[in-house]
Amino acid sequence: MEKPRHGVGLTGFASMPRVEPAHPSSRELEALGRIRDLLSGAPFALLTGAGLSTDSGIPDYRGPGSPPRSPMTYQEFVRDPANRQRYWARNHIGWSHLRHADPNHGHLAAAELERRGYLTGLITQNVDRLHEDAGSTNVVDLHGRYDQVVCLDCGRTYSRGLLAGMLGELNQGFLEQAEKSGLVEMAPDADATVEDLGLISSFVVAVCPACGGTLKPDFVYFGENVPKDRVERSYAIVDEAAALLVAGSSLTVMSGLRFVRHAAKGGKPVVIINRGETRGDDKATIKLEAGVSESLRWLAQHLSPL
Repeated sequence: MEKPRHGVGLTGFASMPRVEPAHPSSRELEALGRIRDLLSGAPFALLTGAGLSTDSGIPDYRGPGSPPRSPMTYQEFVRDPANRQRYWARNHIGWSHLRHADPNHGHLAAAELERRGYLTGLITQNVDRLHEDAGSTNVVDLHGRYDQVVCLDCGRTYSRGLLAGMLGELNQGFLEQAEKSGLVEMAPDADATVEDLGLISSFVVAVCPACGGTLKPDFVYFGENVPKDRVERSYAIVDEAAALLVAGSSLTVMSGLRFVRHAAKGGKPVVIINRGETRGDDKATIKLEAGVSESLRWLAQHLSPL
């Protein structure tokens, strides 16, 4: 079934349409030329973060101008039913927004780079699945995926779409009330900031249809470990590559930074394209502060054939 275009569904929230990337400046073009020369000749690994998806209207945690955010930790989620109620109320709104997001030119460029054999693989810290929507196939969703939920008791997984139907039945009129309140702001990872506490306190949380257990989004929370198999697969992608390109990540959390350190320790060039500082800047062979989607699109158009 065709995915709804951005803007279909709830209309009153602070969402952004997909942004048309600007053309690189002369300074950025000079740096992109050096990056092209460095990456030409052999396949490289690509690590992407939230800065890539902002042009699709999805907020990030730490980009320039992003408001301070305090995401719920795994420990907070599992220990307190009130926290789970608050989380799922917010997520129910955030899901209605995120499911309409479309891949931007950066996601399409990454898919083109893979199709033409430039990538050993793609590691993403994003849970939005926009790389797969754009056509990328060799993708490690390092932090999981927003379109699935998992039962913490029996281990069964369900589609987020199925859960949306369950939550809709249990909370009829909730989304309409949230829209009318005008007190909702979209947040990263299918979350939303809701200032109307009355909305949250009345929200009914769904349980696992099979065992009645606790449902959790199938992505890695703060305070939770990335599954070992994803880490090993990501290391293999970096090991097979001649270089590592980081696009749109501040590398604040170790889950992504470890691959930069691994590549640098192995003597491989590391290229970082990100607006603002990152924790991996001291390992970068080239660091470019520029828009991610336009930079990836330029590289997809100008890399020398392998």
